[in-house]
Formats: sequence, structure tokens, C-alpha cells
Amino acid sequence: MLKSRELATFRRQLLAWFHQYQRDLPWRRTKDPCRVWLSEIMLQQTRVAAVIPYYERFLERFPDIHALAAAPQEEVLRLWSGLGYYSRARNLHHAAQEIVAKHGGIFPRVEKDALELPGIGSYTAAAILSIAYGAKHAVLDGNVARVLARIFAVRGDLRDTKRWQSLQESANGLLDPKSPGDWNQAVMELGATLCTPQSPQCLLCPVAQFCQARKLGLADSLPARRKKRATENFVLAAAILLDPRGRALLLPPPVLPKGKAAHERVSVLVSKLWHFPTITVRADPAAELQAHLNQVLPRSFTKQPLRLEPLPSARHAVTHHAITLQPFRVTVTQLSRVPGAKTIPLSDVISPSSLAISSLTRKAARAALASPAALSARA
Repeated sequence: MLKSRELATFRRQLLAWFHQYQRDLPWRRTKDPCRVWLSEIMLQQTRVAAVIPYYERFLERFPDIHALAAAPQEEVLRLWSGLGYYSRARNLHHAAQEIVAKHGGIFPRVEKDALELPGIGSYTAAAILSIAYGAKHAVLDGNVARVLARIFAVRGDLRDTKRWQSLQESANGLLDPKSPGDWNQAVMELGATLCTPQSPQCLLCPVAQFCQARKLGLADSLPARRKKRATENFVLAAAILLDPRGRALLLPPPVLPKGKAAHERVSVLVSKLWHFPTITVRADPAAELQAHLNQVLPRSFTKQPLRLEPLPSARHAVTHHAITLQPFRVTVTQLSRVPGAKTIPLSDVISPSSLAISSLTRKAARAALASPAALSARA
């Protein structure tokens, strides 16, 4: 750790840099704990530029926690559509209901109470409580860990349990008790903008003089790269059933029995949202999708053989899944009623609508809309 005088200089220089150069982000203009909480949840594994429009639209619809708690989950998911990692939205909604029911609509100030809320872990609790309430909790996330690993020349896998605990102790020791919220944001900002994973901008760093990795010539090699989880490759086939008016059939969020591994995989990959009939493919996309449609659609659809027209395939990634999506357009004379399903204009699938739809489903819709037949149907 830094000596007393060094620590004071370190804190002063980093905070001065942050106050002068911090990015102007909408959630930094408020100390409202619920807005800070929303931003922290949205920013998990998501780029700042992608979050800003979602954050602003979300607050237009849900200006306070009571509005969020009272909303149907379907509407929450609809406004989250496209941001990914939909369990965040579900947890956010459940937590809002708990805050209203148990805490009078006020985000709890006590760390233990915050940690009991769905979707709140130690990092998120520390960030919210320090920024909104000035609580003396030091954050530790990927950006902060990288900064600390370079400052103190920490070798090895940072996510090793003992090493992570040591990093948390270092973060605790550096925390400025007079400005914990600004301090946490300053360290995160440094990691996000200058002390980046590749090509750190050491010449612009306000605390470069304290960096052991820079002194040892290790700034580019620390922290050690983590072993990535092996990517699982999947092929999905999706059927876009279209009537002459350009309307498409969407199935509801799947509720699946236990033990159905392949179906559960599809459920995860469509984010448990509204979707086209979709399957995982073993060998023959068209034949397997045809068999699936014969099983799930009413006889009125399948009494005549369905013609599956292949559309351009698309790539999609969900965490450690690499997906090849093979969409098929299926033109029908009319969309018979399917229990629980909905029919909407195909163009509405890729634009804000009343339904929560995943990015994967939108990619399939775009492939269909880009083809001449779909264009003529819309006309």
C-alpha cells in the first residue's frame, strides 16, 4: 500500500483529474439512489454508449420506483428489448416491488438490506450506496481491478478468490473517506478511459507516478489474461410465418418442462421473450424445422405442406454461445389462431412495439424484410 503522504497525493490527483475530465453521463447528474441503481444494472457487461438511450427512455416511462414496481413485467422487458441479459430487467422489476413493499419505496441505505434485493451483489451495492448516500464502501469491478493490478503490479489471475479478496482490501485502503462516491467513480473512469485492457494511455494517467507496472515495463502485460470459457457453437432455425398482409406469427415467452435440455437452450437463446418458432439444429435445418412446425402448429397450418424459403443466415452471440441463425420464410394464406401466440406486422418486430422481443428474433425479422417477397407483401 501507499504511504500516508503518497496516498494523500494519489487521492488528490485522481479526484482532480476526474472532476476535470469525467464524461458527462446522465446518471452522474443525480444522486437519486434509484436512478444510480438503474444505471449500474444497465451498465453491467454493456457499453456506456448503448446504455444512454435505454436509460433515458426507461426513466421517461418509469420516472420513479413506484411506477416501475406497478408496471407489468412484459412492459419492463419491452423497454429493455435489445439491451440484452434480460435477467437484469426481471431482477430490477422484482427488486422495485420489494423496495416498495419492504422499504417504503426508498432504496435501502444499509448494505445488508441492499444485498438482499434481487440482482444486487457486493459491487452494485457498494456503487449505489457510495454514490447516492456517501457511504464508505469501495467498489471492485473489472475496471477497478485492472487499475489496482497495474498500480501494485499484481500478477496472476485476478479472479482467483484470495487475489480478489486482496484487491478488495487494496480498494478499501485507497478509498477517499471524504468523497467515496466520487472516488469510486474516478477509479472506474480511469479504468474505462485511460487504463484500458489494451494500450493503456500511461502518459495521460494522473497517477502514473505511483504505477508499479509502468515502472517495471509491465503495463501492457498486466493484468494476466483470463482463460476464456470455451465457446459453444449452435445452429438455430427460425420460421417466419407470414400472411398476405405481411403479418407474422410470434410465440410467447416459453414456459418449459424440466429436463428438456434442447428446448431450454432455445429458451435461453431467445432470452425467454416473444419469438418466431425456433429450434436448435442437429443436421438438416429445413427438415427439422418442418417437423417442429408440424408438432406445434394447428392442423389448419400444416394440412398442406409448408414451403420453407431459406433466407440469409446471421451470426449472433450470447455470452459464451456463438450462434448461426438460419431463418426461413413460410408464406401462408392466413395465420390461424395459435393459443397464446400473437400476430403483428413483420415491420413491428424490429421497431419498438407492445412486445418484448430479443435481438436474435429481430435479426430473423430483418432477413425476411430485406427479401423481395417480404417487400411486396408489405406493399
